[in-house]
Amino acid sequence: MTRNTIKVEIDGPVGSLVFNRPQVLNAFDNEAMDECVAALREFAEDERVRAVLVRGEGRAFSAGFDMKAAAARDMSTVDLVRRQMERQFDFIMAFWDCPKPTIALVHGFCMAGAFEVALACDITLAAEGTRFGEPEVRFGTGIVAMLLPWTVLPKHAKEMLLTGNDKMDAERAHAIGIVNHVVPGDGLLAAGRRMALDIAAAAGPSVFFTKRAMNRTYEIMGMREALRASLDIDVILNSTPSAEKAEFQRLRKEQGLKAALAWRDARFSDGGRD
Repeated sequence: MTRNTIKVEIDGPVGSLVFNRPQVLNAFDNEAMDECVAALREFAEDERVRAVLVRGEGRAFSAGFDMKAAAARDMSTVDLVRRQMERQFDFIMAFWDCPKPTIALVHGFCMAGAFEVALACDITLAAEGTRFGEPEVRFGTGIVAMLLPWTVLPKHAKEMLLTGNDKMDAERAHAIGIVNHVVPGDGLLAAGRRMALDIAAAAGPSVFFTKRAMNRTYEIMGMREALRASLDIDVILNSTPSAEKAEFQRLRKEQGLKAALAWRDARFSDGGRD
């Protein structure tokens, strides 16, 4: 299979899915999402692979969904918005649904859709200095996969999502349960591999059914239905014009993403809080 946006590696019982668009901080366009879903399917079917590391090439895990690609996409009807958002939702949930344990190794930036990918993975290790964020409310959009309230206490989730905080550091993310461990940046890959090898050393069927049992516990509590309901609301939100969204998109088109982000951040006097 030809891969243009990711790298796939297998080293013993450990598979690696590497986001490989470093020139755009590994932002996810449709091609990248499709290649990731296909790679996870291949790992699921490969009997050699017992655990999957998910990481990013270059300076970041990922900046989230590709805003330049989004701006060029026809989103003129509710149906087109829904199709795109369902594609993004299915991409995120592929990490949750993968029958092999997924371990996110995050560094640099882990934003928006990428933050949701990290939440969807079974275990998350973060390098010191990693910056997390869900800034959607700051430019008029919403959360594709509302996983955060299923991961942390509701007041932590509401604070992050309602303020659009995109400056959370790794230590704070660890303190509220978003990441399992914070490690030095140069030790991230080694720490992830040790975790993957510990999983690989366990009985394969036990790992498979234990992950399935834990996932089904959340789904019996209504997680999947709640995520779908949230997605329905997000489709309406993204189909509804707003002054903030229009201005952000105008600035991005005329002056570039950096100018649009500067305008967005200038609207918040303290620049956001952890």
